[in-house]
Amino acid sequence: MSYEMIAILMFSTMMLMLVTGQRVFGAIGFVGVSAAMLLWGTGGSEIGFSAAMKLMNWYPLLTLPMFIFMGYVLSESKIADDLYRMFHVWMGPVRGGLAIGTILLMVLISAMNGLSVAGMAIGATIALPELLKRGYDKRMVTGVIQAGSSLGILVPPSVVLVLYAMIARQPVGQLWLAGVFPGLMMAALFILYVVIRCRFQPQLGPVLPPEDRALITGAEKLRLLRAGILPLVIFAVMMIPFINGWTSLVESAAVGALAAFVAAVLKGRMTREVFENSVRNTLGISCMFMWIILAALGFGAVFDGLGAVRAIEDLFTERLALSPWTILILMQLSFIVMGTFLDDTAMLVIVAPLYVPLVQALGFDLIWYGVLYTITTQIAYMTPPFGYNLFLMRAMAPPEIGLRDIYRSIVPFVMVMVLALTLVMAFPDIALWLPDHVYNK
Repeated sequence: MSYEMIAILMFSTMMLMLVTGQRVFGAIGFVGVSAAMLLWGTGGSEIGFSAAMKLMNWYPLLTLPMFIFMGYVLSESKIADDLYRMFHVWMGPVRGGLAIGTILLMVLISAMNGLSVAGMAIGATIALPELLKRGYDKRMVTGVIQAGSSLGILVPPSVVLVLYAMIARQPVGQLWLAGVFPGLMMAALFILYVVIRCRFQPQLGPVLPPEDRALITGAEKLRLLRAGILPLVIFAVMMIPFINGWTSLVESAAVGALAAFVAAVLKGRMTREVFENSVRNTLGISCMFMWIILAALGFGAVFDGLGAVRAIEDLFTERLALSPWTILILMQLSFIVMGTFLDDTAMLVIVAPLYVPLVQALGFDLIWYGVLYTITTQIAYMTPPFGYNLFLMRAMAPPEIGLRDIYRSIVPFVMVMVLALTLVMAFPDIALWLPDHVYNK
């Protein structure tokens, strides 16, 4: 059997195991180690051991549990709730103001947590009931929460970009900085859409009634402003030293985790339950990502040994004679297709051993490609029939919001995300300017 056929058999076996509901790390790791032992005998077991040692020696991985812990402390201690209350009061008099405030909330939650699920949970449990109670259109606000929560995997500190950095062997700090402007641009496009839509259809996002505004005193506004600014202070304390080169990435992560913990203690919200939930969730998610990275490294090593990457490169560039941009677009389309039944980490570890070397061989920047992958994953999250965010929203939404409403709600936001993806592809400096400026300073 040729090496090409072995690679196809490995890939198809892994996909079959994933479709039947096996855990991502189990399917990928099992196929990788099994193939190594069948090909190279008992010596093939060294591939898994080598991957484990490589993972344990990857110093930036220490950022992963610290950023996750920071996000859960801010969420479990309800400090994130203060943010929404602040936006609710200050943005209420504007048409669509609460929807705009929800998008801004999602940006800040993303900057505190790095996971899409956290933004979705906070948006669906805190923002959605309030928006519906205020007479906002259920389809528009459902789309706002789904689109806004997807920013969690792009705005730093993105956990997904940490995983990509490990597989693509790229600096995490540069990838995080590369996600800043695309993430803020996408949030601005979401806000622009809400503003324009509510201008022509004011009934979709009514202003806060005058009688409700009269109940909010100036002192209450200032109190909420101070409470809402606290997460921004934590983020600034964490990121400014890193951007200026005063601290390393790992040190900044430690500063962020410590600042969130101290803030919760000073506000009297660091109870035993909050601490226990934060630690347990941090441990669970960190271990899950480490197992996935470990499995991906082992699988990728076998693929490299088989020469499968070179075979695929020859197929696209020599036999089919496709241009580099055509190949890149086909890659992005494949992510959208896979996103209908896989989550972001599964998509990445399945195709990264194939795509990353191919992207590099085609002459594209791997930092830039990491941002493209993440934006495409955001689109896949919201693409029917099985988009990840669609079913999260269905599980958390009240009964009056059906699956049909959820599907229809995401159409304009997916179009906005496609526009953002096109802009980043056409103008790579949107993603690359900030990391180049910081690291070459």
